[in-house]
Amino acid sequence: MINKYKKKLLILCILFFVILTFLYFQNNSIETSHLSIESQEIPKSFNGYTILQVSDLHSKSFGSNQKVLVQKIKKLEPDIIVVTGDLVDQKNYNEDISMNLIEQLVDIVPVYYVTGNHEWWSDRFDSLEENLIQAGVTVMRNSSKSIEVEGERITLIGIDDPAQAIGSDGEYALAELSLKDALSTTETGSGFRILLSHRPELFSLYSQNDIDLIFAGHAHGGQVRLPFIGGLIAPNQGFLPEYTAGKYVENGSTMVVSRGLGNSIIPQRVFNRPELVLVTLKTSN
Repeated sequence: MINKYKKKLLILCILFFVILTFLYFQNNSIETSHLSIESQEIPKSFNGYTILQVSDLHSKSFGSNQKVLVQKIKKLEPDIIVVTGDLVDQKNYNEDISMNLIEQLVDIVPVYYVTGNHEWWSDRFDSLEENLIQAGVTVMRNSSKSIEVEGERITLIGIDDPAQAIGSDGEYALAELSLKDALSTTETGSGFRILLSHRPELFSLYSQNDIDLIFAGHAHGGQVRLPFIGGLIAPNQGFLPEYTAGKYVENGSTMVVSRGLGNSIIPQRVFNRPELVLVTLKTSN
């Protein structure tokens, strides 16, 4: 009787350990997704140009001094890094952890950043923005910037997250105004246009404005991902969200949605590991 009890207890302990290990792996093992975007609008000098997307860190650490994350990024050898919001978390705000990563990334390649909703909800964005700029990050707030290679160029456009507005209608209207302001800063003949925006649920707005490529985050991959179903829940999209991970195409625009790196309200990922996204631009004939 005692032996049976010990066996059951041992099995339960092993099962408990396996579950804990699985959950830890799901939250901390970083996956890299490699995507390619092919377009006639991409200049020949940008053929093979790589863009690394970092999104939704939420002040999470990956190893001491972000060592694990930084090593992975260095091995990918991107041409630029784009950070698409929620670098910090509203409730578990830790600017030092996030800036530790940023200060190492700017030593690798140029870094471009747009806000997420958590930056605004924290009411501390002024401090964060100042530190980002001092570190050498290009903070894009309803603005654009040309990137040149061998005399040819593409245009990066960045808009603020509309979290300052009230309600979904207000957020849409503010995002629309922000995009209009940002597009007004683009140069004539700006060519291939890339938008950095935190919110994937606004894809219809982006595609109406002749944007070639959009980088977005926010959805956290749907938090829990199931085969044939995808993500289960996402902010501003609810249950069974439409935009959670990978590539989406609408009206000639392609949107890349990162599953992100950290967590916020829901602390656990399932079949949805933290993600870096490396996009390679390809010129089509």
